[in-house]
Amino acid sequence: MCPPDDLHPADDARPHPAAGRHQRGDHPSMAELRAVAQPDTVVGRRNSEHWAGVYLRKGSIHLTRLLLPTGITANAVTWLMIMVGVAAPLVLTVPGWWSAICAAVLIQLHILIDCTDGEIARWRDQQSTTGVYIDRIGHYIVEAMLPIALGVHLDGGLLEIGGWTTLGALVAVVVILKKSFGDLVHVARTYSGWPKLSEDAELAAPRSGGLRSLRGILRFFPFFRAFGAIEFTLIVAVVATADLILRLAGAEATAAGAGAGMLTGPEGLVFEGLLRGWLLLSIPLSLATAAGYLLSILASSRLRVP
Repeated sequence: MCPPDDLHPADDARPHPAAGRHQRGDHPSMAELRAVAQPDTVVGRRNSEHWAGVYLRKGSIHLTRLLLPTGITANAVTWLMIMVGVAAPLVLTVPGWWSAICAAVLIQLHILIDCTDGEIARWRDQQSTTGVYIDRIGHYIVEAMLPIALGVHLDGGLLEIGGWTTLGALVAVVVILKKSFGDLVHVARTYSGWPKLSEDAELAAPRSGGLRSLRGILRFFPFFRAFGAIEFTLIVAVVATADLILRLAGAEATAAGAGAGMLTGPEGLVFEGLLRGWLLLSIPLSLATAAGYLLSILASSRLRVP
């Protein structure tokens, strides 16, 4: 199982320490700002721009232009990104269809702001190792909280924590492990004194021909992306909407009358059968994703002498 490389989060790239310090104004034209804040080396990244490159960069550049005159630092924007991101799982803990939709919208804003902090840093030449560090922490926190929040949601809220929350916590542990596999590649290379890892496709590709073929096939079934913040909340929103439609059509009853068993939750809680099914499926799916990711790293050239 060899999913594509995702060692790089959406936009934690800050200018290199050796970059020249340019005193740029806070009222650039859109063309000037794009040339500096969204260079080809950023928007052309193979993995990091999966969602950002599709549409979020189109909005982030406008937010960046609005924020520049305020004097806000890139690191302050990163903290704002984290706060918005944490708000999404907190909202998701509340039972009901609307919370799934709100969580998905908040995560879109979370990643939009994630693009903006890097754009501000590039415009101002604000190199910051601290910024990269807190950016990574933010992604760990948000992506781990989301499956836990879904479990709390299915249990009936923060005051009714039970079996579904436990299942969500198990998924969260695997999500954190999977993310650590990627970051530990950078740790191992740093300890060895090797240069920063690039997004070169050949470097990330498995050395085995058979694994390369399997990796190519899996690109058509991108389940390995399911636990990223955007993907997870979009899936939850779609599945919650399907549950709502079934409920309105009379196909889903309350949990009390559905024979849901020990993981039912409070009596009378709406039975979200599809959403429960997704959380159950997330356990083997997250395990397969983490195992595949580890295998893809070990089978590639990322840990070989450059």
